[in-house]
Amino acid sequence: MKSIVPSIVAAGILFSGSALATEMPELAIKMYCTACHTIDKKLLGPTWQDVANKYKGDAGAAAALQVKISKGGSGNWGSLAMPAIDTEGTKQAEIKELVDFILKLAN
Repeated sequence: MKSIVPSIVAAGILFSGSALATEMPELAIKMYCTACHTIDKKLLGPTWQDVANKYKGDAGAAAALQVKISKGGSGNWGSLAMPAIDTEGTKQAEIKELVDFILKLAN
């Protein structure tokens, strides 16, 4: 019994750590999102967790975020402008993948 308890505790710690730790997708790194955003710590832009929580339950959130990321802009999270990521419309599939990832972070 004594040897089982530490094993259960260790397994629980490993499981909870891996369940809570979400990493930025490679696509976010490739598209330079990580220069301004993280999942849970404020940098220049809002955390992706904050974005997900703000738009939780909003049926139009995915489309609105797709446009915001594509065209950039400011005013939603402060005065710092987010640069346009896809002015030519050639990265919409990648942006949709990032938007889906962000929205799934909602609490």
